[in-house]
Amino acid sequence: MSRIVVVSNRVPVPQGNAGQAGGLAVALLGLMQRRGGLWFGWSGAVAEGQAGPSMVQRGGVGYATIDLTEAEHRGFYTGYSNGVLWPMLHGLPHLMSFRRQDLDIYRRVNRRFADALVPMLRRDDRIWVHDYHLLSLPGALRQRGVLGPTGFYLHVPFPAPEAAAVAPGIRGLVQDVLASDLLGFQTAMDRDNFAASAIGFAGAVRTGEDRLELGGRPVRLGVFPAEIAAPEFAATAAAQQAAEPVRLLAQSLRGQALLLGVDRLDPTKGLPERLEAFRRVAARRTARSLTMLQIAAPSREDVVAYRRLRQEIDAAAGAINSEFGEPDWLPLRLLARPQTRDMVAGFMRLARVGLVTPIRDGMNLVAKEYVAAQDPADPGVLVLSRFAGAAAQLSSALLVNPHDAEGMAEAICTALDMPLAERRARWQDAWAAIAETSPERWGETFLRALAPEDLERLPVAGTA
Repeated sequence: MSRIVVVSNRVPVPQGNAGQAGGLAVALLGLMQRRGGLWFGWSGAVAEGQAGPSMVQRGGVGYATIDLTEAEHRGFYTGYSNGVLWPMLHGLPHLMSFRRQDLDIYRRVNRRFADALVPMLRRDDRIWVHDYHLLSLPGALRQRGVLGPTGFYLHVPFPAPEAAAVAPGIRGLVQDVLASDLLGFQTAMDRDNFAASAIGFAGAVRTGEDRLELGGRPVRLGVFPAEIAAPEFAATAAAQQAAEPVRLLAQSLRGQALLLGVDRLDPTKGLPERLEAFRRVAARRTARSLTMLQIAAPSREDVVAYRRLRQEIDAAAGAINSEFGEPDWLPLRLLARPQTRDMVAGFMRLARVGLVTPIRDGMNLVAKEYVAAQDPADPGVLVLSRFAGAAAQLSSALLVNPHDAEGMAEAICTALDMPLAERRARWQDAWAAIAETSPERWGETFLRALAPEDLERLPVAGTA
């Protein structure tokens, strides 16, 4: 069978037994080990000069990485990827910060990725490129004579053409990514928005729901929602109830209902709006009847907008606690540091209400994890932004507009007061949507769509 070649901005090189693999690694490593694979991308390191790739072999998977220079990191990663593309793709154009040189460096780094990767490729490789950092890479690979099946998957949303157009350079990047054979998206809306942009920006023709044509060459489109291993996460959440951090949290609640949010500290997550909704709930409820725990791990602290958000969140949390707190009790607990995945699973099982209210999100696997973590006999209620990709699958959640603090407050109160029978019914519907899926099946489904003839004999994940 042909080899799988994964290309992503960062490469999850295993470091002995330390740490847990992330979602993308979980989805792909099993397949790559079974048929041989190469994972290529940035090492995460910043070096003084450019050098060739470093290679590490772990079982059947090779990990090839290159360092970025300081100028490349500033222009490609901080500048254009996260200063322009990230806010545009999430519908926050007012947070964009564009410099022409950043776009030039972005394209140059994509070409450098292609130059480093091509000598390592084999004729029958199946190439899978990931996410907005590498929109130019499919075109760069084709320009260097790579003809094998090439797929691209966008993990984040794609907005309507008029919203995408605000990002300088996006027209050329759409043209570049259309060099792929298969383009994958989290939701049908993202697929359709991209298709409309491909028509308007690159002159593509839509010949079917899942197909474009550009210059006589077909480009397939697909919807592949990212998934979690729900049964495994459920087992972890149940087991964590005996862990000391979870026991201490449960004891500290003293019968209060726990509201829980778990997010990166990012402008797309809707944290200020969520805290305002909680402030309104606290004003309506009896003191000591509920507690909110918001975990907000810092990210991209070198970006001005993220530092401002941290200040805004700290101020909002302090204002809530000073308004409603008492000498021996505070309604809001804010943790601005990461927690382990296992510990979070235990916290989720304790929470009567899970708050997942991003302004916009490609999928948001936290929503699925909250559902999986619940006790089926006494489940909590998910309050979910209708602008998260997960809303398409978890329609039994209480769907809210994250821009409407009053509407979110009403939904939280509804969740707190919801009878057990309704909580169970809503949870069962949500569980049915995620219980039979897995990250590996997600990866396998994409690869089957990319090269179906190549995977006919590959066992379906989870079967003998």
